[in-house]
Amino acid sequence: MQENETSRILSVWFNFKFRLLAGGIAVGLAAGIVVVLYRYVLEKTLELILGLYDFLNHHLLLIPVWALFLIGAGWLTGKLVNMQPMISGSGIPQVKGILQNKLQMNWWKTLLAKFLGGTLSIGTGLSLGREGPSIQIGASVGQGISEWLRRSKTETHMLITCGASAGLAAAFNAPIAGVIFALEEVHMNFSPLIMIAALGSSLVADFVSKEFFGLNPIFHFSSISTLPLNQYLHLILLGFVVGIAGMGFNKAIYVFQDLYRKMNRVPAEYRPILPFLISGVLGLSLPQVLGGGNHLVNEMISGNFPLRFLIIIFVVKFLFTMFSYGSSAPGGIFLPMLVIGGMIGVLYCKAVNGITGGALSESGFLILAMAGYFTASVRAPITGIILITEMTGSFTNLLSTGVVCLVAYMTAEMFRSHPIYEVLLSRFLRQDRREEDRTPSEKIIMEFPIHKGSSLDGLQIKEFHWPGHCLIVSVKRGSQELIPAGDITIQAGDYLTVLTDDKYASTVRQRLHQVSVSTVF
Repeated sequence: MQENETSRILSVWFNFKFRLLAGGIAVGLAAGIVVVLYRYVLEKTLELILGLYDFLNHHLLLIPVWALFLIGAGWLTGKLVNMQPMISGSGIPQVKGILQNKLQMNWWKTLLAKFLGGTLSIGTGLSLGREGPSIQIGASVGQGISEWLRRSKTETHMLITCGASAGLAAAFNAPIAGVIFALEEVHMNFSPLIMIAALGSSLVADFVSKEFFGLNPIFHFSSISTLPLNQYLHLILLGFVVGIAGMGFNKAIYVFQDLYRKMNRVPAEYRPILPFLISGVLGLSLPQVLGGGNHLVNEMISGNFPLRFLIIIFVVKFLFTMFSYGSSAPGGIFLPMLVIGGMIGVLYCKAVNGITGGALSESGFLILAMAGYFTASVRAPITGIILITEMTGSFTNLLSTGVVCLVAYMTAEMFRSHPIYEVLLSRFLRQDRREEDRTPSEKIIMEFPIHKGSSLDGLQIKEFHWPGHCLIVSVKRGSQELIPAGDITIQAGDYLTVLTDDKYASTVRQRLHQVSVSTVF
């Protein structure tokens, strides 16, 4: 390592906490404005498209013209994805890859292409969500501000995390869930330093969003009653059901991705045309399934869908989501996943009430199934609990939500199902051909929390064979910063600060993550 650069990195590391918070707030403000604009454009475009389908149902001769437009929009979307592969799908796996030093991103090209591609895909009715693109757009803003300020690679990664947190907060009016998701799933590190900066970013972005869209939560639940204790057996059953269904959702995503990739004779830029045409057919026949689906949740709450019609919507929404996401069109699976999970909860209620004559609350089980389905797929239970709580504006069922999420998580764990975004990242890396196109390496600092029962818990620093190309900079124990002498004993709760080169960061991260987590004997 170059001594001057290493000294500069370390001197900055120990004196930039307040600067990082200020950077996080700036990222939150900028990302909040961009994501709010993106959300507004999507909502207005989809509203216009739904009105257009109502018009076309009364003017059938214009349908061929609209079909030509959808073909053009699908081709343009495919062209954008072909030119900028980083915008394909939700964008969350790509952000994870950047933070793991496996991918690089041109922030302004990604931002513009994701904005336009997402507007074409989601705005015209594909069953995709705005949350993944919002997270990637926020991360792009964070990287752009960091590059403009000429920050180090370490600080750039932290501001990217702040931008991702702000993106989710602005997309869903869920600031705490934005922080938790960014740390639990994207950054995969609950460092207090990053948490404070991400919290500042998320709160500012949420303020911008609520200033524009108002204070109401995403889902309009008039009243949510507390679940009686004598119904908790149903929570275990529901958790198992949504756990199995969540694994099925993941498998279906991979299957449809493979189906599209097997279309060797069809150029990649033409593949999104298929879901665009499907959206046209569904817009004329079943418009409830268009878009992410938050309007569908509100209809299920206020209306009383017959069982047969609800099953039809569930099947069509599920398959349409698979066709939409498998095509690599820019858009997320977050919101469609929640909607499908909510429908499973309502179907469970209708089935139980029909068989036993009980009185299970459909709106209550809709919420619980959302959180459990999300947990089984993404394997982020804390995010699932907090996200659904903030999106519904109700804290009355935290205990019951936790039970469903726990059962769903353990069900997915029992069947060894992998988190969907990790699998999508590995699939993207296999398809990516630009990974060898690296810029000159930089130094980067990472933090690793030591868990109780891990391989490092109770070891002296000199007793462990550390991975090559890394330097232990400090051991943070509470408010103390310990100099990492060889005879210092590492304890559970410590945070190790590690300096390495970014081209070795992925290997070092993987190795230290393996030994810092708890070991099951």
